[in-house]
Amino acid sequence: MRTRSHRSRAAVAVVSAALLGVAGCDAAGGASPSPGGTQAKAKPSAPPPPAWDSSPASMAAVGDSITRGFDACSVLSDCPEVSWATGTETDVNSLAVRLLGASGAAARSWNYAATGARMADLPAQMAKAAVRRPALVTVMAGANDACRSSVAAMTSVADFRASFEESLKTLRRAVPRSQVYVTSVPDLKRLWSQGKGNALGQQVWKLGICPSMLADADAVDAVATARRDEVRGRVEAYNSVLKEVCATDRLCRFDGGAVFDYAFGAAQLSPWDFFHPSRDGQARLAEIAYRGVTGKKAVT
Repeated sequence: MRTRSHRSRAAVAVVSAALLGVAGCDAAGGASPSPGGTQAKAKPSAPPPPAWDSSPASMAAVGDSITRGFDACSVLSDCPEVSWATGTETDVNSLAVRLLGASGAAARSWNYAATGARMADLPAQMAKAAVRRPALVTVMAGANDACRSSVAAMTSVADFRASFEESLKTLRRAVPRSQVYVTSVPDLKRLWSQGKGNALGQQVWKLGICPSMLADADAVDAVATARRDEVRGRVEAYNSVLKEVCATDRLCRFDGGAVFDYAFGAAQLSPWDFFHPSRDGQARLAEIAYRGVTGKKAVT
């Protein structure tokens, strides 16, 4: 009896020790309950990114002379009614008309672009647009940063980036959920190549339109070619900035270089300066923007 009792007590001790050992391992294990007996709380999942609305209820436009319809209706004059962004003329079929309808475009779209504006002017334009609390803001700026009196006078890439970043911050502080559609800067060298053969256009160019690219329009020597290539390279750098900065904002879309890649022909250029978009050119820009904003085939 004593031997059997002794053996029983020994077996109980061994089992107890084993159970305590298991309990000790579980307490230290990563998947086990915490010392307080509760499971570790899972971190809340990040909220899904806001969905892009392809049918915004209002819009504002910021940018430069292209968005003002400069030289599309008469020489050296703005013509916002044919703007690719907010125009009301039926032959242009602007982005605002396509998205909001004719009456909506007149009542719920606003154009704060300014002829001659550079990227440094965009934060102030964006502040004006933000007051309207638009569902969509279009941005087309940068051509005047490259179109300077000389190559040396072009806006630096760093300053261009800082101004664009500040523009988005200005909008976000006031209207966090506004969508932003950013177009690329047009290929200024392609515009020069299309218009350089027009005598009237060259005379208008001499009045001061984009000297860094258009000065001495007939010159094709090494110096002139290098100058134009440097301007084109700066435009490409600006477009890289627009793409990169836009990518940091969940409600910003870049056009992927669609405007830069568009092959403007004679019909798409102003009959007065052969550089800015004509009414037809404005319509083509509206079509590109519509595809970018909606992801649909443009209605022409």
